[in-house]
Amino acid sequence: MSGVPGDKCKVPRAFWRAVERLGLPAPAVLRQARLPATLHLNEQAFVTTAQYFALWRALEELYAQSDLGIRLVEVADTAIHPPSTLAAFHARNYRDGIARIARFKRLCSPEQLHVADENGECMISSEWLYANEPTPAVATDVAFAFLVELGRRGTGQHLVPLRVELTRPDDKSGAHRAYFGCPVRYGAARDLLVLRSADLDRPFPGHNPELLEILTPALAAALGELGAQSSIAEQVKVVLKRSLASGRPELSDIARELGMSERTLQRRITEEGTSFRELLINARQELGRQLLSDPTADIDEVACLLGYQDASSFYRAFREWEGTTPNRWRELNFDSSKQVPGSFIH
Repeated sequence: MSGVPGDKCKVPRAFWRAVERLGLPAPAVLRQARLPATLHLNEQAFVTTAQYFALWRALEELYAQSDLGIRLVEVADTAIHPPSTLAAFHARNYRDGIARIARFKRLCSPEQLHVADENGECMISSEWLYANEPTPAVATDVAFAFLVELGRRGTGQHLVPLRVELTRPDDKSGAHRAYFGCPVRYGAARDLLVLRSADLDRPFPGHNPELLEILTPALAAALGELGAQSSIAEQVKVVLKRSLASGRPELSDIARELGMSERTLQRRITEEGTSFRELLINARQELGRQLLSDPTADIDEVACLLGYQDASSFYRAFREWEGTTPNRWRELNFDSSKQVPGSFIH
């Protein structure tokens, strides 16, 4: 396994829903892009970066308005985003939400976010690893507007970036200045979204563990387990399962969730003859099996939801658990004739 994602883009259902809300039938967009007319009906289909760019260009040709990318984000239905994206809207704060999106893209997408936070400014740029042509303007607008919308919806406040820098010339429409509410520099050296570092620490009121049940029934089941468990080890595993999507949780994070000091939690774990590291491994293993039971879940996305920094680390860990690869385990254990209780909600 390479640490670099392959050249494959999953076009989510939320994308097609947003396109249709703008009055653009999916088959017409696909025809304009010279892609299969039924591509939107297959949620497991992947496209290359070149094909994805062709989709964006087709949208630009059919809609032909400079606010296209902004409108796509504004009309998007958050509830039908993939679980890994939904997790960002239930982050602890804006910084955590951006980190989740950046980590998901690093693991699962040929589009990578570069985030640099210094001197009171958080500068974010987007890079397509396999692009052989400039990024379509609408793709840049969607990337930047999505991150701003994440902050606004997550905090419940109308956050305004410090500035936006765009390489394209000014279209004189004023659409970008109206949406972002900040200075927009056209003809810049690179496309850049600049946020206030202070805004990144604004909490997300929606960071309520119960809200995570919309992500997957597997995580929802974990939420219901907590009150029923008397063993501290089992309680820790339940909290770990619902915290993994943020990255690797620390002992202090779990202690805070359980309402006790880090020292007390460590003592109680030791008294039960186990360790925090062992419980983390067990939680990942149990949740990994549940998530992999869904045949529509991409392996890299599962790795992200389990808190791994890269897919290769997940593959190595899974081999240690099961003695085989995730794909082979799925082949051996998944019966497509049965309904899977742990399947993702799409």
